[in-house]
Amino acid sequence: MAEAANKTGRIACLLAEGFEDSEFRLPCDRLRRAGYLVEIIGTRAGQKLEGERKHERVMTDLGVDDVEVADYQGLLIPGGYSPDKLRADQRFVDFVKAFDHTGRPLAAICHGPQLLLAAELQRGRTLTAWKTVQSDLRQAGAKVVDEEVVVDGNWITSRKPDDLEAFGERFIAELAKLAERREEPSRDVPALSS
Repeated sequence: MAEAANKTGRIACLLAEGFEDSEFRLPCDRLRRAGYLVEIIGTRAGQKLEGERKHERVMTDLGVDDVEVADYQGLLIPGGYSPDKLRADQRFVDFVKAFDHTGRPLAAICHGPQLLLAAELQRGRTLTAWKTVQSDLRQAGAKVVDEEVVVDGNWITSRKPDDLEAFGERFIAELAKLAERREEPSRDVPALSS
């Protein structure tokens, strides 16, 4: 799905087998229409992945070992079973930690915040997630609210596919704010562990 470079910026989409089809497709399409290059990052480049509902089949553009956090203006974490699989791989957890350190927009929907939890970033943050993930976040020190979209600093979170319109709209708005500040990609991010 990699496309020619564009003037808006690059978005990293962390993905594994069993992702929620609509939570991948709708935000990616919206980002592309807004001029962003969305790169699908998996365990390795060229990996074939299928959505939980089997509506979407995609191939990863890059492997997590092949990317630099500083090259991305935003991070998208779709839900489904994908985040649970990704959080078992420390490389993805480290990527999320390093990306959060940049302060750039990080958007996670449904089970996506499981990766934030694995990265131990949730304490004191306000967010939302799928109903069953909400209690895990709350017990781990997050302030959880049951709203369609929640913004806390650089985080944009939503609960479920029904929230996708608000989620996508807010993610694009936060990316636009970043562009307005004319921030250049910073190389001053923590090194990923090997």
